[in-house]
Amino acid sequence: MLRYAITDRQMFPGDEQARREALIAQAARLSRDGVEYLQLREKDLSESETVALVKAVRAALLEGGGAPKLLLNGTAALAQWAGADGVHLSSTTFSQNLQTMRGLIVSASCHTIADVRRAAEFADVILFGPVFEKRVAGELVSEGVGLDRLREACAEAEGLPVFALGGVDHSNAQACVDAGAAGVAGIRMFA
Repeated sequence: MLRYAITDRQMFPGDEQARREALIAQAARLSRDGVEYLQLREKDLSESETVALVKAVRAALLEGGGAPKLLLNGTAALAQWAGADGVHLSSTTFSQNLQTMRGLIVSASCHTIADVRRAAEFADVILFGPVFEKRVAGELVSEGVGLDRLREACAEAEGLPVFALGGVDHSNAQACVDAGAAGVAGIRMFA
């Protein structure tokens, strides 16, 4: 089972500096644990802050001894400038110029089977969900689409690895793999 961790420094206590340090420490731990992908999802940072954080996280991943692919939530241009291995696109940012993504791993969030079909044209990795639920700040935002819909998404992905996202934890991760997912993705699961 492949693992795709997503960052959220806001879940750590303390001031901004303490949260960034905790995120960097988390990256080193995830690298030691053998996580295959780490998506830096810190959308509120400026470009220069993002580049600095990518460099610090990259150093932590190397220190951790593993080899996770570092993907940046944002534009392909920023991912390349920052030195990330790839870029993560939400379903609303699929329209980025595909030419700018050459040499980058492209991860795409998909919420519908139509999204999966579109992403299969350009992505290397697909995140599909929410499978079980979506929560923001502990509040339920939406119910999950279920394992049958995950199974359908995996079949539509044309052989691309699909990661189950949304309410996935250690108790239901294997059910996602049994439904055809290559692995699992999340924030809380890897906290």
